[in-house]
Amino acid sequence: MPFILLLAFSLILAIGGCYYDVEEDLYPSQECDTSNVTYSGTVAPIIQNNCLLCHSNASRLGDITLEGYTNIKVYADNGRLLGAVKHQSGYAPMPDGAPQLDDCLISRIEQWVVDGAPNN
Repeated sequence: MPFILLLAFSLILAIGGCYYDVEEDLYPSQECDTSNVTYSGTVAPIIQNNCLLCHSNASRLGDITLEGYTNIKVYADNGRLLGAVKHQSGYAPMPDGAPQLDDCLISRIEQWVVDGAPNN
């Protein structure tokens, strides 16, 4: 009799302990929307949060300023902005001393550059 109770208890415990989580339900993919990238709403905040500590008009590290559309546009047009944030060979990887920007932020900057880096 104790063997049957132990077997029944083990069976209930084993069945009750089985649970299957769907990874997509737990961690939904976060799509990177690059369909409506603008300078003022997308690129300027990325630059503000990740670049201006070193590349503002006041600090100008490396004699580079990324403050304001006109300054950023120069580096967007000559390829240095994307080269630096994508850590491409021949460019100083930015942000310096910090992890590379996440793929979505880089994709948004890249889309803005591909679109001609408009002042919008």
